[in-house]
Amino acid sequence: MLTNERHSIILKLLDEKQTITTQDIHEVTTASESTIRRDLTDLEKQHKLQRIHGGATLTEKKLQEYSIAEKSTRNLQEKQLIAKLAAESIQEEDCIFLDAGTTTLQLIPYLKNKQVVVVTNGLTHVDLLMEQGITTYLTGGYVKQKTSALIGQQAIHSLENYRFDKCFLGVNGFHIDFGYTTPDPEEANLKQTASSLAKETFVLADQTKLNKVSFAKICDLSKATLLTGTLPKKDFEAFSNKTTIEVVKP
Repeated sequence: MLTNERHSIILKLLDEKQTITTQDIHEVTTASESTIRRDLTDLEKQHKLQRIHGGATLTEKKLQEYSIAEKSTRNLQEKQLIAKLAAESIQEEDCIFLDAGTTTLQLIPYLKNKQVVVVTNGLTHVDLLMEQGITTYLTGGYVKQKTSALIGQQAIHSLENYRFDKCFLGVNGFHIDFGYTTPDPEEANLKQTASSLAKETFVLADQTKLNKVSFAKICDLSKATLLTGTLPKKDFEAFSNKTTIEVVKP
């Protein structure tokens, strides 16, 4: 198979799945692992994809943001493992802020039978929190249609009435130099506020967010503990020099 044919197949797979593994590519092209690595390197240089550990993901624009429906099934198993790890940090009678997002949503089942109080700006979180019998406060604010997050000045003002033991945030990217980012400045502002009101902040981010940079900065790496999937050794060491990092294995 010619190189340009393999490249076309890889990009078509990415368009369908958003994130693919080298095994996915091998099954379609029967190319060797070394050939696939070269193909991914070439396509990354052309800014057509982003390489990740064991595969590749689509290159995202800094203002690009997927909807809840689009994100909910992506890397679901890894998100669940990250959420389980996050739940291990929660103690009885903790007051926590639970950010809107699909990874933070996966944390809620692990709160069952815990005596905690939750404040959230995620409309998608409310029904599940109620099902678990968890004492819940919802911020005010403007409803962001794409992500069902409450944002804006009313959301900020309502947050300022609380103090948290722990804050759990979702992000669109984490980068060794640019820290944690998200496409929407208003959402970044809300995350900053919630973090500033907490004793501890945890960022829940699957490995597809590695080295991604969105438009609005949330905070530096050092301001939060990073909970993520297995990273390449060089990336793990680099991030460990900047912040506390805990990884889960698939």
